[in-house]
This record gives sequence, structure tokens and C-alpha cells, in this order.
Amino acid sequence: MHDDIRHETSKILPNQTQIESTPKFKTPEEIAAHDSVDISPSDETERNQITVQHHLPHKLKNKKKFWPPTKKQLIIGFSVLFVLILGGGLLSYFSSLNKPTVAVVVATKTKPKPKKVAPLTNTVPSTLTGLPVAPSVNNRPITAVMIENTPQARPQAGLSQAGVVFEALTEGGISRFMALFQNQLPSYIGPIRSVRPYYLEWDLGFDAPLAHVGGSPLALSEIQPWGVKNLDYLLYPSYYRRISSRPPPHNVYTSLQNLINLEATKGWTSSNFKGWPRKADSPAKNPNATNINFQLSYSTYNVNYNYDSSTNSYLRSEGGAPQIDANTNTQLSPKVVIGMVVPWSRGPLDTSGAYYSVYQVIGSGEAYVFQDGTLTIGQWNKASAQAPLTFTQANGQPLALNAGQTWITALASNNEVTYN
Repeated sequence: MHDDIRHETSKILPNQTQIESTPKFKTPEEIAAHDSVDISPSDETERNQITVQHHLPHKLKNKKKFWPPTKKQLIIGFSVLFVLILGGGLLSYFSSLNKPTVAVVVATKTKPKPKKVAPLTNTVPSTLTGLPVAPSVNNRPITAVMIENTPQARPQAGLSQAGVVFEALTEGGISRFMALFQNQLPSYIGPIRSVRPYYLEWDLGFDAPLAHVGGSPLALSEIQPWGVKNLDYLLYPSYYRRISSRPPPHNVYTSLQNLINLEATKGWTSSNFKGWPRKADSPAKNPNATNINFQLSYSTYNVNYNYDSSTNSYLRSEGGAPQIDANTNTQLSPKVVIGMVVPWSRGPLDTSGAYYSVYQVIGSGEAYVFQDGTLTIGQWNKASAQAPLTFTQANGQPLALNAGQTWITALASNNEVTYN
């Protein structure tokens, strides 16, 4: 009976054999009496904490408590902590003496400063346009190129890069251009077509070698006697090329560098041209000529200009549509537009069945000069085929032009120009 009870007690208290050296069965009354003897604290709180532990093993009940710590424990703990902190700080300090110093840079967002474009140095006014260019550019020959203006030829290449453009009718009411180049070197100019006598006379005033593809019989007969610097495609085809994207005769093109190379073989390395007087841009506060119309023949060749105050230039349209340069894909926009009233008549019959135009370009006549959004009515003057073309005010004084491209159109009468 006692053995059975002892066996059951070992199941209930498995650690009892480890706590007492000699196992002995105790009645509940003996356990309670033993626990009441161990309770000695006078503090009510500790008494409450200990009374709930009467089922704990004996060694755990007699174990010393560390919380809350005694005064002695607090002094020892803080002393140890102080020594550790002081030792760690000294170790960190002496270790840092042997380490390289690393600068910490705090990145801040700043707006990039715009790059300054260095102004051209050692420049001179272009003789052809008045714009600043390097002296070497100004020493180039002025090169003239005949450019077609039929609908099949549009958009033409290189017109926006010319310094001066002449416009007049050939035959059948079709206009044609003679573009003068010096400042820029377009790699694509055309389509190039034939020449007429009045273009030769304008060309001679600039002492410019002339690129063309043949010409009217009268024009071809005058080239050598007049001393025109001839760059005819029919004589020098290797300096030109025919493109495949357009059918003949609208497919002859060249580059300005090709023409300069051809001129060099002839010794034509400069042009004897004085240039027009120039002035600074002075856009009118109240412009009185912002829309200009030149009625040359019929709608396909009638010209319109709209003044653009933001650039102080004139946006050109022809045949009711903006006229675009194929090289730049931009609308043509000369700084100065001049309508010259030049006596015109119908000449001999062309082989195509149309009549040649005849212009009397030697002499003088009325000139409508549009610049800065305003109109000045003056005079054009040309004393001979080799003499330069000039423009004067009504009082005979030279008429100064804005620097940039000048577009000159020959008008049969002043009825062909309107503006508002």
C-alpha cells in the first residue's frame, strides 16, 4: 500500500527525487507545514508572491531574487557599465587615428547652366548678305544657280540657303529663280534649268559664275561676248548629277562645293562685288505692310508674303501653299522683299510653243522695298550689264537693307503688287 502511494507520488512530482537526497513520502499536511515555515518575508508583496509557489521545487523556492536589485547591485552594475562605455570610447578614438578621413558630400539638385556659344571672332560683314562671316567665307566667289519653279520642281533644294534670289517669268507665265550663294554651302541644289538673257545681266552685276543647263538661243549667244563665267551642265556634266526620283528635265542637281571646285579649275576664286548698304533690324511698332501679294501671271505662280514679327522676316507662299526648302523642310522666309517694276514684253516664240519674256533690266524703275513690316517706295538702278544693281530712296540716297536674305521679283507694272 505504501509502495503504491509512493509510486503514484513520483508520477505527480517527477523532480522530487532530485530535490531530496532520501526519498520520503509526505502527507499534504506535512507539505503545508513545511511551506509555512519557509515563508519569512515581512513585506506583504513578497509574501503574496511566495505563497503562490508552494508547488515549485524546493531549490527554486530558496533561490535568491535579483529584481528589484539591491543598492549594492546597482552600484556594481553602473560601475561596470561606465567602464565598458569609457573603454569602448577610448578604443574607437585611438582606432580612428589610423584611418583616413573620408569627406561626406551631400548631393544637391542644381539646374544645369546653359552652355554659352562662343561668338564668332574676327568676322566681317558678308558682302552678299551683310551677315557676319569669317573673312575666308567672304573671299569665296559668289555663285549663281538657275533653279526651276514649275509644280514638278517643288519643293526646290537650297533656296533658303541663298543670300539673294531673283524671280522673273520665262515663258508661258512660268517663273524661274536665279539664286546667289556665298555664305552657306548646301550639298543639294536644284532642280537646275536653263538661263535667259536678263538673268545673265543680273548675274554680271555680282561677278558670279553661273550654273545652268543650257539656255535660250539668245542667252547662249551672249554668254561669251558678255564675259559670263559659264558653269553650263552641258559643258561640265561631271560636276552635276541627275537624281532618279524625278523625271527629266526636273532632275539635275549639284552641290555648292562641286561648283566651287569647278570654279577653282578656271581660276575664279573670288567675286568683284561691292555689296548693298546695310542697317540694323528695326521692326516697326505699328507695321503697315504685313501681307504682300505679287500677281505675276496666274494662280500657280502668284506669290504671297506674310510678315513674321518674331523673326522680322516674311514667310513666302506660292500657288496658295507655303513654299518649302527640301533641304531644311522649312518655309522660305527672306528678311527683305523687293518688287522691281521692270518693263516687260513678249519676245520671240520658243520651240515649246510659248513666247519668251523680254525684260529691260538696264536702266531704272520703281522699287517696292518691304522690311521691318513696312514699305519704302524707292528706285532700282543698273547702268549696264556689268554694273551692279542698286536701290535708292525717293531722294536719291542709298536705301539701306536689313542683313539676311533678299528676295527680288521682277514685276511688269505696279498693278502687280498689293499689300496691307
